[in-house]
Amino acid sequence: MSITIKDLTENKVWLAPLAGITDNSFRSICKECGADVVVSEMISADGLLHNRDRSLEYARFDDEQRPYGIQLFGSDPEVFKNAVKIALTKKPDFIDINMGCPVKKVIKHSAGSALMTEPDVAAEIVSVTKKILIPHNIPLSVKFRSGWDMFSINSLEFGRNMQNAGADMICLHPRTRGQMFSGKSNWDLITELKKEVSIPVIGNGDIITINDMIAMYERTGCDSVMIGRGVIGKPWFFTQIQSYLSSGDIRQITTEEKLKIINRHMELMISNKGERQAIFEMRTHFSHYTKGLRGSAHIRNRINKLHETDKILLLVEELFKANKI
Repeated sequence: MSITIKDLTENKVWLAPLAGITDNSFRSICKECGADVVVSEMISADGLLHNRDRSLEYARFDDEQRPYGIQLFGSDPEVFKNAVKIALTKKPDFIDINMGCPVKKVIKHSAGSALMTEPDVAAEIVSVTKKILIPHNIPLSVKFRSGWDMFSINSLEFGRNMQNAGADMICLHPRTRGQMFSGKSNWDLITELKKEVSIPVIGNGDIITINDMIAMYERTGCDSVMIGRGVIGKPWFFTQIQSYLSSGDIRQITTEEKLKIINRHMELMISNKGERQAIFEMRTHFSHYTKGLRGSAHIRNRINKLHETDKILLLVEELFKANKI
């Protein structure tokens, strides 16, 4: 059965795509914790054409993650046309186009947030993508920023253009490219965008607590919210959100529950990538899981020198229990 736009945008909580973080294992963890919608790490449209198998690895997912979207980035409409066809072989529930990434290695190729300075090209990319998706009845979303810098805020006009070009839903991260990930996101721009377009708007930026999520809904009128950095190192935040939405109470997650999630994360990483690679990549996640805990720097240093899963997980358990979290 096809996923509808309503299934994706009616008061849903999205996991934001984060390069190097939201791989198949982390998406599964977040889904198990309560995320409604998950999206792949961003995948290069050019990469899908020139290094198909390697690029498609980023699009690998388990059916339990549905509804699931594949996020693409690029700057050439013709390349997108072929890349989307390849992405569809993985049978995603929707396609998302990244027009918000601010990092240099993306914008130097005129992709990501650089497309906000080329609205005509951006609209053409959306248009050619939508034409391919229509026969498959697959929705299209576009994620973008407030503008290139503080002197070129164009998210309202850009959002209208994306809607007119064929986007079924749009996500605004209301920081400029110049801000990168610093400073405060301007939620007022989400409010204005919601009034400006007729398609669903997903709000993103600075949702760290449940009160932040409540405030974004109330202040902006957005249809759904997307959370990225707020769940790094605490995927159980989705559990707390879903508990709040169903009961009105903010449920505390016990140390045992957190450790069970972390162990499950490691288990999935090993299953997906093998123990050696899993241990290497999980070091990043362990740095987030243990951030701010007393004695965590020493433990992270020890973890980074270990190559045995059991020893690593035991260190994490001892740290969590010592901090009584």
